[in-house]
Amino acid sequence: MKPVWIVDDDRSIRWVFEKALTREGIAFKAFASAQEAIDELEIASPQVLVSDIRMPGPSGLDLLQLVKKRHPALPVIIMTAYSDLESAVAAFQGGAFEYLPKPFDVDQAVELIRRALEESMREEQAAESVTSAPDMLGQAPAMQEVFRAIGRLAQSSATVLITGESGTGKELVARALHRHSPRASNPFVAINTAAMPKDLLESELFGHERGAFTGAQAMRRGRFEQAEGGTLFLDEIGDMPAELQTRLLRVLSDGTFYRVGGHQPLRANVRVIAATHQDLEARAREGLFREDLFHRLNVIRLRLPSLRERRGDIPLLARHFLVKSAVETGMEPKRLSDAAMSELVAQEFPGNVRQLENLCHWLTVMAATQVIEIADLPPDLRGQGARKAAPDWVEALGHEVESQLARGDSSIMNQLSRDFEKTLISKALTRTGGRRIEAANILGMGRNTITRKIAELGLEDKGESMDPAATEK
Repeated sequence: MKPVWIVDDDRSIRWVFEKALTREGIAFKAFASAQEAIDELEIASPQVLVSDIRMPGPSGLDLLQLVKKRHPALPVIIMTAYSDLESAVAAFQGGAFEYLPKPFDVDQAVELIRRALEESMREEQAAESVTSAPDMLGQAPAMQEVFRAIGRLAQSSATVLITGESGTGKELVARALHRHSPRASNPFVAINTAAMPKDLLESELFGHERGAFTGAQAMRRGRFEQAEGGTLFLDEIGDMPAELQTRLLRVLSDGTFYRVGGHQPLRANVRVIAATHQDLEARAREGLFREDLFHRLNVIRLRLPSLRERRGDIPLLARHFLVKSAVETGMEPKRLSDAAMSELVAQEFPGNVRQLENLCHWLTVMAATQVIEIADLPPDLRGQGARKAAPDWVEALGHEVESQLARGDSSIMNQLSRDFEKTLISKALTRTGGRRIEAANILGMGRNTITRKIAELGLEDKGESMDPAATEK
């Protein structure tokens, strides 16, 4: 890991960071001016940059602009006195990871640097993964089962039927099955059977002879011939016209087909993978899909879970799509705040992974700041998670109040308020590892208030003693 760079013309500030980072085992390099850091950028770069705004020569904002131009994903923390707060906010909007007002608590500053280091490492790994990562991502048990099925089917040439809602990644699964099969060196050909008129689809699938119909001025090879030795992916198979279902059944049954207008049977050495978001079994019962074709396709069925069934994968997918969109658009990678990420995880995503990818592309282009907050989400997504989650605990609170009222308990307000505050502060301290200032920031209360509340509620063992030392320029 590369060092953290500290840039400040005040020697005492540099000394405080040197002591604190040495104690934490974090590698660092200190510079007395922005120009020194700019010169060093010609031969090296930091993992995280911490810089003051006002310095002789180039300012911290000048340094920020240059760093973001050369290293867009590098987290930059801007230090500022309160009189420079407006400049700091502007810097934050212009790409800074965070700003640190002076005077600052040393532990809080170190924690901020740790967060920036984690973000830097995560962005580096994500950027590397854009070209090297697998097309399919997922840690949820439902997706792990899909991955295991792909592994088991890798060496098989059996027909596979992939089912799942629109946007779950059915074509990605088909490509993965092809890529890991003995046919991987031969073509993978995909066609959406619902996107073409019947007459055109027949020619697309099976090809046509010259003069087979008006406009057929030359012989044309169809998708079955184009996929020779490889894999043919038939998407939205449930919408295939009945006449073509019959012809497809013939190919799957005896491996032969005819071009449109042709009389010579052709052999098809092709693995067929079909996909649908419909219930083919039900459509077969209703006479809308050939039952014998359904059984031919349904040799092995692979169901893809909806994104609602694998919510734990949303953060992984969102980070991947944000980096991917940044690379595609030539923009700086953006990241979701914890609150915004929680809001996404709570969404229903009827369009599944495709909808999430489109959303991340929209955020890359439209979000005004590098850190995406709930307010940056499209209006139709904001607050949905909170509105759905609130009734559960509010209803439970109502039941508890009714129970205590029925028992004739007194001081209900005081006791429930105390329990509420104790739970909030205890959970915040657990989340921050006992760091009181950070817990106070999360809860939106002051430093002195949380200290007093911890003592009143008997939570002393949950919080560390705060280092009151602060440094001001």
